[in-house]
Amino acid sequence: MLDRKSAPQFVEIVTSNLPSPEVITLDNGIPLIHFDKVNQEVLRIELIFKAGKWYEPKVGISYFTSHLLDKGTQSKSSFQIAEIFDQFGSSVEISAGSDFVSASLYTLTKNVNKVLPLFCDIVHYPSFPDSEFTLLKDIFRQNLKINDEKSSYLASKAIRQNIFGSNHPYGSSVTEKDLDLLTRQDLVNFFQTRFSLHEVYITGKVDSDILKMFAKNLSEFSITNQNQIHLAASEAPEVKAQHIQKPESLQSSIRLGKRVINRSNPDYPALVLLNHILGGYFGSRLMKNIREEKGLNYGINSSIHALKHDAFLLVGTDVNKENCTVALSEIKSEIKRLQEVGIDLGELETAKHHLLGSLQLETANPFSVLEKIKTIRLHNLNNNFYSILLEGIQVSNQDTLIRIAQTHLNENNFFELSVG
Repeated sequence: MLDRKSAPQFVEIVTSNLPSPEVITLDNGIPLIHFDKVNQEVLRIELIFKAGKWYEPKVGISYFTSHLLDKGTQSKSSFQIAEIFDQFGSSVEISAGSDFVSASLYTLTKNVNKVLPLFCDIVHYPSFPDSEFTLLKDIFRQNLKINDEKSSYLASKAIRQNIFGSNHPYGSSVTEKDLDLLTRQDLVNFFQTRFSLHEVYITGKVDSDILKMFAKNLSEFSITNQNQIHLAASEAPEVKAQHIQKPESLQSSIRLGKRVINRSNPDYPALVLLNHILGGYFGSRLMKNIREEKGLNYGINSSIHALKHDAFLLVGTDVNKENCTVALSEIKSEIKRLQEVGIDLGELETAKHHLLGSLQLETANPFSVLEKIKTIRLHNLNNNFYSILLEGIQVSNQDTLIRIAQTHLNENNFFELSVG
């Protein structure tokens, strides 16, 4: 009988050997990564393009080009496309990120031959209808006006601009002026120059006939051969602290952020653990101090955002206006304390166990496993990256974390921002 009075014994897992997918090189040289450890008869087919914000000649062009792909082809309207996918219980998800654009098809295995040709058609022969472009810009403009009334949105946008510079692809954001400058021809040109297929990821069981069908439909794509574009960052403001007045707001949104090391740095595992202790989970120092002890907010978190060409750490919370100054002071105090005072062994072990468990849960299903494999490939990481990450977290001790805090969390390098 199951003993519900005693907690199960904790087992430390310090390795994460991801299963190896099948890698097929198509006739046109494009890698197809196939992971078949799926019990259900479902498929996800994901096409990756090097066409994210990093490559934009104009701000917003990646987003609008990507989101118009399924709004019409040379032979079908957006309504006809949506109707066909609905008929066969399939869906398309297109995401424009900082570095890559992802176009994914979700479908039942038995219907893949019905929808795959159409999916390839929308990412190979989009028509970019003027009416759909105008509608998408109008929707974006309305959302922009709504978001600009939110202190949290303004704070998140401004802190990235301060960290990277407003002209840097990781720091820029679309404004109404940018919308006015974008034309349909801009999207067509960007699509023609940037949307060469980089890699294909397939999750689900497929037989040899279906793989042949994939190869046939994907053979029309040319392999990526463009030179990398890097828009130089504008000078970051010398004033590290900024407050944006928003008199009508009842709350102040607080953000502290700075550039940090990327995944390939040997210190990265320890920094991930240190961030977890600072504000990465409910038992973190920021939660205990600012939420539980002082009651200044409902929640606060600290996170590391690792991108292809850079990374940044961000602390964020919302508080009542009158508590803004004390909340900022307490955040900076907790960061400074990590540099000066050793972490209690019990606190360290609790944070390690929680973080290691969270990372293990991220590989609980085949789709998330392939996400890890995709991260390794797209970011040119060691094949054993996640094992190295878990081991690095496990061996980090109190001395290691003080050194990491002093090296990578220097308070003088943080940008501080509040809106309210």
